[in-house]
Amino acid sequence: MESEIKAWVVSASMGYGHLRAVDPLRKIAEEEIILVGANDGVSPSEKILWERLLYVYEFLSRAKGIPFIGNPVFNILDSFLRIPSFYPMRNLSNKTFQVDLLTSSIKKGLCSGMLKKISTKHLPLVTSFFAPAIAANINGYDSIYCIICDADLNRVWVAEEPWESRIIYFAPCGKAAQRLSAYGVPTERIFTTGFPLSDNLLGGKDLRILKADLTQRLFYLDPNNRFWEMHEMGVKYFLGEDNCKFEDARKLTITFSVGGAGAQKEMARTIALSLKRKLQEGEIRLNLAAGTKETVKNYFENVKKEISLDNENINIIYSDKLEDYFVKFNESIRTTDILWTKPSELSFYAALGLPIIMTPPIGSQEQFNAKWLSEIQAGIKQENPEYTDQWLFDLLNRGRLAEAAWSGFLKARKLGTYKILEVLETGKMSHEDSPILR
Repeated sequence: MESEIKAWVVSASMGYGHLRAVDPLRKIAEEEIILVGANDGVSPSEKILWERLLYVYEFLSRAKGIPFIGNPVFNILDSFLRIPSFYPMRNLSNKTFQVDLLTSSIKKGLCSGMLKKISTKHLPLVTSFFAPAIAANINGYDSIYCIICDADLNRVWVAEEPWESRIIYFAPCGKAAQRLSAYGVPTERIFTTGFPLSDNLLGGKDLRILKADLTQRLFYLDPNNRFWEMHEMGVKYFLGEDNCKFEDARKLTITFSVGGAGAQKEMARTIALSLKRKLQEGEIRLNLAAGTKETVKNYFENVKKEISLDNENINIIYSDKLEDYFVKFNESIRTTDILWTKPSELSFYAALGLPIIMTPPIGSQEQFNAKWLSEIQAGIKQENPEYTDQWLFDLLNRGRLAEAAWSGFLKARKLGTYKILEVLETGKMSHEDSPILR
């Protein structure tokens, strides 16, 4: 993935979604990826504000797990970012309370550190968080590009007067693009690129790595040959006949991933205990993705000890450095057969041909992600985790998980990273009819 273009690449530490979206663009970043409120030359007062916002975000993200008071407390955050129903289709361009609040905060100094930093060199600004894009637009910056990280979005992502704004949007799917239009963003400033995925998972525009990895995954997901009987010709056509030889070099692998706030980590224990016999007998492998939080890593280590102290079939994915964590996570994804996660930005990993087992969504945007996954038949709502050893393997033996993997690969966009670079370099985006060239 070579590109001569350079850009200010900006994100925010509000969950992994915004950070994961810019990680594949690290090579084009001027200096380094800028995190607002952290490494952008932020003033002490602005730094305190961002730290408070992060604390509130993480607290409310975990709040649903608190008995009795959890849901009411969480609803405070959810009401702020709630997304209106999609239908009936209507004009939603009028500004909202959230837009006014953001504009007021920017005029009082929010994102001022970032604005000062990017003023030192005139380069395109690419951001995966709404506040930097809106701040740059208010302050007259041009060449602003904003990556949408979910299948749908709140009005706060769009400027007060979107028809006059200079922000160009990269949408991960058609639903997000439609919503941007409803908010008043002109069509010529919306590119439906797909979510940016790591080049290390794709292997270039010809998807060399992905095609080889997906073919092996489809074998592991179809032990009774239900899927292959119906789809063998299609798989060979899209992935190449040379790839369609089962290597049988590993075990069926499940990856359970928590979000940046560590929400739903307790579910990992329930899942592992249900799969205890299969793990101890070496039938399967379980990855527990802890992110960068040591408390989550320690919790997962205790889960592993509870199953078996030296069980090599439980692998904990962790690093105290975010960039290293993403590298480790992506390495594990190449040999993952089932991705179990809340419907966050990882929903778009369905494009890699990963069946997504969805935990209950946390927040409005995750509800829309879950709906999108269901619509493209790539996501399956989890059943009771206590009986994972039963219902998950029923799905496996019926070929349902292989069907979900194949559907996600065909219907979700895979070339987001390359399409974003194409727009940055040329101002245009080419369109292809083939489902694997989108």
